[in-house]
Amino acid sequence: MSLYELVLLAPVDTVETLSEALEALDALSVSVEDADAQTPAEQALFGEPGMPPPKAGWERSRIVALFAAQATARESAELLRAQEFFEGCKLVAISPLPDQDWVRLTQSQFTPVEITPAFWIVPTWHEPPPQAEQVIRLDPGLAFGTGTHPTTRMCLRWIAAAKTLGRVLDYGCGSGILAIGAAKFKASSVDAVDIDEAAVQATLTNAEANHVQLVAGLPDKASGAYQTVLANILATPLKVLAPLLCAHVKPGGQLVLAGILERQADELAAAYAPYAVLRVSDSEDGWILMTAKF
Repeated sequence: MSLYELVLLAPVDTVETLSEALEALDALSVSVEDADAQTPAEQALFGEPGMPPPKAGWERSRIVALFAAQATARESAELLRAQEFFEGCKLVAISPLPDQDWVRLTQSQFTPVEITPAFWIVPTWHEPPPQAEQVIRLDPGLAFGTGTHPTTRMCLRWIAAAKTLGRVLDYGCGSGILAIGAAKFKASSVDAVDIDEAAVQATLTNAEANHVQLVAGLPDKASGAYQTVLANILATPLKVLAPLLCAHVKPGGQLVLAGILERQADELAAAYAPYAVLRVSDSEDGWILMTAKF
């Protein structure tokens, strides 16, 4: 199928309106990126749940909409140019995209991920590397956690190196990758919980595909004390959850937290100080893993 790309330049205050209009005009997809990327004017935008981003968007955005037909793309451009909100915007191009096998193209972007030389995350369309002794089969999906992010890799490295895991709680399980990793490394039992029902279903599906047993559900499925509590979320919710997570760790157990930037180490340690002593156990690409023994 041939696709056509409509490219616009827009100031920050028109991006949302333009994006909504393009969707209403039957664009197959709409993406927004910094028009000044890779130039001295590039602006980095960072944020996390519960915290507002420093700005609502870039000063100049490049909006790319895909259409199934060239005529539709042209008609959409003409309709947009006639609107008052288009003032300050610019039509850059309408051009065909080369025919591609989009499934293969997408799959090619996800290759096996090394956790340790013997432990790999492998999409189903790849064969495991010959040196892989332990493998998690996982394809990209709706839930967070494919093994490509440093926080996930650090948690899995910790799991692989742990002498004992015992009963495990994966709080905020996403795709279930940490719960599955714990089950493969001989946890006695694994509970995986998330506030998102899609994540719960993804965890159950991925666990079945990896031939491991676990219990997955909403947060009320977490019950009692665990030898190991894992939470790969982000700093703000981790601080809020401090009393709850620590209450689930039994004496002699261990708490493993990720989703934390290096600059957030002190605030996390302070939030958990009434319950445990958090220490940095690993770091990668500006992210850290923090752990505590009880």
